[in-house]
Amino acid sequence: MKLSDGFDARRLRPKGQRNWRFRIGAAFAALLSMCGVLLAMAGAASLLGHAPALGELNTNRAGSAVILAIGLFVLYLGVWLWRRCRRRSRQSQELNISPHLMKKHD
Repeated sequence: MKLSDGFDARRLRPKGQRNWRFRIGAAFAALLSMCGVLLAMAGAASLLGHAPALGELNTNRAGSAVILAIGLFVLYLGVWLWRRCRRRSRQSQELNISPHLMKKHD
């Protein structure tokens, strides 16, 4: 295949600078998700009748349900933030060609 003189394949995927803020954001999101899982497990364990994991905070049923709900919300927030950081970090590695030349993925 003949290549033209002005063609340079390195222009299609430029080497950008590393972006540490997305990595730090993904690490923070993973920690947030882990805290959400631990809170949800503590709330669920207290609701099931096991020894209270957070002391006086979740000895009654209402407190345990609140801890469980907060844990699930923090877990959801961590997963959402992690997916957003991963999507943004991968976005810079796309090819720099016109969108109508790309394959259509359904």
